[in-house]
Amino acid sequence: MNKMDLLLKANDLRTRFGEDFKSPVDIMSLAHSIDNLTIVLYPMGEHLSGMCIKSNDNPVIAINSGMSMGRQHFSMAHELFHLYYDKSTTSICSKKIGHGKEIEKQADQFASYFLIPPNALKDKIKQLKIDRERTLSIEDIVKIEQYFMVSRQAILFRLIEDNEISIHDVEEMKQNVIQSATCFGYSDTLYKPLPESKQYMTYGYLIKQTNEAYKSKLISTGKYNEILLSAFRADIVYGTEEEEGEIVD
Repeated sequence: MNKMDLLLKANDLRTRFGEDFKSPVDIMSLAHSIDNLTIVLYPMGEHLSGMCIKSNDNPVIAINSGMSMGRQHFSMAHELFHLYYDKSTTSICSKKIGHGKEIEKQADQFASYFLIPPNALKDKIKQLKIDRERTLSIEDIVKIEQYFMVSRQAILFRLIEDNEISIHDVEEMKQNVIQSATCFGYSDTLYKPLPESKQYMTYGYLIKQTNEAYKSKLISTGKYNEILLSAFRADIVYGTEEEEGEIVD
């Protein structure tokens, strides 16, 4: 694996999105900004993290919405590697980071560099470790994962890669993840999936094109509703109760 090449690719994609090489990014918002991309959220079970399908210049990225939000962020960055840098037309990705085929390991390393730029991670660790001889504490780990908005698995994978923690420390740091964050005053949002009602959803190109086709009278009302319902967008077809109490501030 050529890590320098993967780092250059991660920096290249950050540049395409107008991001610098040191700041945390909102990966989901960046993905939503890709004009021809359809994003599908769907709970895929315990073994898959997501998939990328490239077809007719209208790609689809699906993310396992049953995972924690931090893990979904990592999975989206992983799938963006497949979208921009993998020649394969279809990629189905494991939930376990750093395992599987070589291309999957590359996508994981890319995702880690994209979400956690090396210089930014070094600066963050330097802020936390005033005494350079001490090891990173569990509080330090929480602060780092919260800053970069990634899961515990993703940050431990990276810290091991960078020799900032030993493999022997990992098992203890994997325990009681939510409790370790909430005890230090953080929300548990990063460590949980969206509510079940939000786990089935489609965004992006498909929804936009369906609405444009309907407005242009290229498809009937029945077909419009059929496409949107099959894309889990009953909220568009039927509206939502929240709309009546919507607050514009």
